[in-house]
Amino acid sequence: MIRITLFILIGLLSSVRFGAYAQTDTTTSATQEFSLQDLEDFLFTNHPVLKQIQLLSESARASVTQALGKFDPALYADFKNKYFGEIDYYNDWSSELKVPLWLAGADLKVGYDRNVGMFTNPQSRTPNAGLSGVGISIPLGQGLLIDSRRNTLMQARAMVEYAEAEQVQQINGLWYQAISDYWDWYYAYRQFRLLQEGVRLADTRFRAISAQTTLGDRPPIDSVEAAITLQEREMQLAKYAIEFRNKKLILSNHLWNENEQPVELPEYARPTSVNISDLSPDAQLLSQLLEVAEEQHPELLMLESKGLQLNIEERYRREMLKPRLDISGTLISSRRNFSESLPPIYDFNFGNYKLGMSFAFPIFLRGERGKLREVRIQQDQLRYDQVIIGRNIRNDINTTYNDLTAYTQQLRLQVKSIANQEVLLAGELQKFELGESTLFIINSRESTLIDMQRQRENLVTAYQKALAGLYYKAGTRTTEYDTTP
Repeated sequence: MIRITLFILIGLLSSVRFGAYAQTDTTTSATQEFSLQDLEDFLFTNHPVLKQIQLLSESARASVTQALGKFDPALYADFKNKYFGEIDYYNDWSSELKVPLWLAGADLKVGYDRNVGMFTNPQSRTPNAGLSGVGISIPLGQGLLIDSRRNTLMQARAMVEYAEAEQVQQINGLWYQAISDYWDWYYAYRQFRLLQEGVRLADTRFRAISAQTTLGDRPPIDSVEAAITLQEREMQLAKYAIEFRNKKLILSNHLWNENEQPVELPEYARPTSVNISDLSPDAQLLSQLLEVAEEQHPELLMLESKGLQLNIEERYRREMLKPRLDISGTLISSRRNFSESLPPIYDFNFGNYKLGMSFAFPIFLRGERGKLREVRIQQDQLRYDQVIIGRNIRNDINTTYNDLTAYTQQLRLQVKSIANQEVLLAGELQKFELGESTLFIINSRESTLIDMQRQRENLVTAYQKALAGLYYKAGTRTTEYDTTP
């Protein structure tokens, strides 16, 4: 009775169409490799986040333009007139062209004044033709070496370097994330393919054993065990089919077309092939990347730019400790144009002038001394940051390089272990054909082999991500992809 039941069960299992296996096979004969170079082309050409990052330097340059506006020539004009009871009280017109100069914080001035009328202030009264003037104002104390507008401009220029370093850092971060997602997709794909192969082998073995059982060459229980193994692998394959699709969608987040529309990887796309024998870090790579990091790591460049800004601010705050002493001088004339002929007494000469001087000095200077102290504290903090971050960067590069070396060694051992496991499986299959082994041992050996192959792909993925991380931690990125055999 039990034997009849087993034969019925075998017949039912043989007639089952394993839908999960059929549905999860997304590969076609028209597969096409999607390489890291393809990913780079898509990302660096059309990615909107990359375009957004590129606006950082544009914004910093706009700040420079804004600071340069402090040195733009400016035209001023003022007019006042009072007429009442047929009396012209005053008619005042004042105009001036002011040209800020970089040197000594001076201002060059060209003006024309016409102040007439019965009640015009005598000290500002001019002839009816008005007076022209050419003069300059210079700060001899505070503001001679550096003033607010020069401080703002120099810091804005330093901010451009900061923004460019920050832009490089963010671009490197975006690329590192894209590479990590690519290798996650690769790992999911390789797992999916290995599990597909496991399902194919289990299905082939189940059909062969079912046929042998029907002929009476195998016990019915072997067919049941083969069917259970097949179903277990199908369930595992269905799980990783979803994982593979999800990783593909995550990678698609980095793909955009020229119209800034999101693009999805097609079903037939597959990741690049990897030659495991090439996965070994160059002996000179560590010293090269340490040198690159020391010279051009964006975090260090950002700190350098910040230090430059603080040096400029410190210089400005020291300048603010000086007393304020401004002098101005203007040569005046009644000339209104260059072709006009005037007596020398009314023309430009050192006998016709206006002079001015102003002086101011806070007694205790507590406000400026406090600001200077604050800047110097920030400089000390920055120096500590440079030491700490510089050391962290070097240590990160060294530890990641050590990880690469470890992954290389593990891969070599894993490849040897897989080869040995294949020998064991082949020997067990021969023993099984001779009736000296069991189906349970065959399935166990085969499952172990598949797990070891998946572990190998996990190590490949970890190596590739560590390699990308090594370049990222050195503040740069590689565009050399030597992974294809």
